[in-house]
Amino acid sequence: MMEIPLFKIYWDNDDIDAMNKVIRKGNNWANGPEIQILEKKLAKYVNRRFAVTFNSGTSALHAVLSSYGIKNGDEIIVPSFSFISTANAVLFVGATPQFAEIEPRTFGLDVEDVKERINEKTKAIIPMHYGGCPCSNIKALREVAEDKDLILIEDAAESLGSKINNEMTGSFGNSAMFSFCQNKIITTGEGGIIVTDDDEIYKKLLLFRSHGRVDKTDYFSSTFGGEYFSLGYNFRIPTVLAALGITQLNKIKKIIQLRRNIAESYSRELSTNKFMKLPYCPPNYFHIYQMYTLEILDGKDIRDQLIKKLSDSNIASKIYFNPIHLTYFYKKIFGYKTGDYPITENISNSILSIPIYPALSNAEIEYITNTINEFFGEKK
Repeated sequence: MMEIPLFKIYWDNDDIDAMNKVIRKGNNWANGPEIQILEKKLAKYVNRRFAVTFNSGTSALHAVLSSYGIKNGDEIIVPSFSFISTANAVLFVGATPQFAEIEPRTFGLDVEDVKERINEKTKAIIPMHYGGCPCSNIKALREVAEDKDLILIEDAAESLGSKINNEMTGSFGNSAMFSFCQNKIITTGEGGIIVTDDDEIYKKLLLFRSHGRVDKTDYFSSTFGGEYFSLGYNFRIPTVLAALGITQLNKIKKIIQLRRNIAESYSRELSTNKFMKLPYCPPNYFHIYQMYTLEILDGKDIRDQLIKKLSDSNIASKIYFNPIHLTYFYKKIFGYKTGDYPITENISNSILSIPIYPALSNAEIEYITNTINEFFGEKK
């Protein structure tokens, strides 16, 4: 019986050689030139002026919210259907996350619900691009943000390389965050990056990630200690990981095509299964399939039985995402309860992500899809 994990990292000898090259230098492991090279390459890739790397996507979100001056008393509209860091980063700066519902096609923020939740305390909107597909309302959300003089920050953690026509995710908001965590399209194990066109925000991000310090030369090799202009953190990405990010980015076109090929195979083999919806991609959208997420039409009980069937068959699967507002922490702090966001909750109760990664073989795809189709055949 096959054993198929949810994901496998795609790597080659170029990744190993790039990391070894940094190690063999014997210096600049913390602040080497590879960091700026990665930032410039990625900024160019998504058509933004600036990019600043961080040690995680979470710290990148924390940094950008602080750089925009978000503070205690402010409210930020976020989806509850996301990884918890989307909301937690708001709490890090003392503000309050205001959850909004999602739309049922690409699982992006619902623009009409967002409008209803804007008040005098609202300072920003953070839409999330789910699973590698641009949020279908991203342009409408940009219009709302501009009309209400709000900041639009894209949580594009899962969508590096996706686009609408020729506009890349990460280029719609005032700023955007991408993640390099191990299950993303390209990875450095852990890591993140903020992209923006705003010179002032760019400078604040540089301060925030390195103790509020301005380094005219490399801090670690200079006899000058630097000057500190603001409160900052140690959120830097190591040079060796930046070098890995460069070689990963060099392969992104190939990686995306391999994932799209697998998604096409999945959709072909599952297209006649009337018990589920396959991932939706609007016309003129480019989906990179960071995840391949099914929507089980009969709901949570059948979905959970399918999870067990897949597990018994040694096939990993996962629910991305359970609602943030129903986590223990958010229920305890804010008093949220089941039923507060019914659309989000219903979608979360029906979805299931199955394995997708570039090395997934045709035999494994056939095994996974046969297992799913056989399960629903038993339910007829």
